[in-house]
Amino acid sequence: MTRRSLLAPVCLALFALVPPPPLAAQGEAAIYVSSGPEVGRDAPTFTLDWASRDTVGTGPDAYGLWKDRGKVVVLAFYPRDFTHTDSLQLSLFRDRYDQLFGPDVVVLGVSVDSVRTHRRFAAQLALPFRLLSDPGLKVAARYGSKDSGGIARRTVYVIGRDGRVAWRDDRFKPTDKRSLDGLARAVRAAVKRPVR
Repeated sequence: MTRRSLLAPVCLALFALVPPPPLAAQGEAAIYVSSGPEVGRDAPTFTLDWASRDTVGTGPDAYGLWKDRGKVVVLAFYPRDFTHTDSLQLSLFRDRYDQLFGPDVVVLGVSVDSVRTHRRFAAQLALPFRLLSDPGLKVAARYGSKDSGGIARRTVYVIGRDGRVAWRDDRFKPTDKRSLDGLARAVRAAVKRPVR
C-alpha cells in the first residue's frame, strides 16, 4: 500500500469529526461573519498612496485617514480596476455623487491596484474622488475586507466625523437599490450627527 492510499481513510475520518456549518432555515439568509471594526468603534487609521484622474499622492503626500478627522469619510473596498462590476460601482458613485454623498463627504475607493493603474482607471471613468492603493491588503485586512483570493472584498464603510464607524455593508451590491439607499441614508445621518 502506498502512503497516499493510507492517508485517504485518515483524512475522511478527520472530516467526519468536524460538524458541518449550520444551514439557514428555508427563507432565511445565510449569515456572513466578517472581522473589521463594528459600528460605533474607532475606524483603524492608515496611510496609503493614492491617485486621482489628474495626479498621484505618494510618500509625504500619501493619504492618511487621520487627516480627514472632522469629516465624513466613505471608504469603499473593491476587487480590481477595469473590471465590469467595479467600473459600474465607481461610475454609479460618480453619477450619483450629489445624491449619495454631497460636497462635504470624502469618498475613497480602495483596491490592490497600483497608483499607476488607479490613475488610468480614474481618468477613464472621470472619477471625482481618489483611489487608494493597498497592494499588500494590509488595510483591507484591518477592515475585514481581505478576500482569500488576494483581492479586496466589496465592502463599504461610512466613518463619522468623530473617527468612528457609523455604518458598514460587508456585501455591498452596486446593482442593488437597497445597498445604494442604505449608503445614502448612512451618509446623511453621519453628516447630521454632531461631533462629541
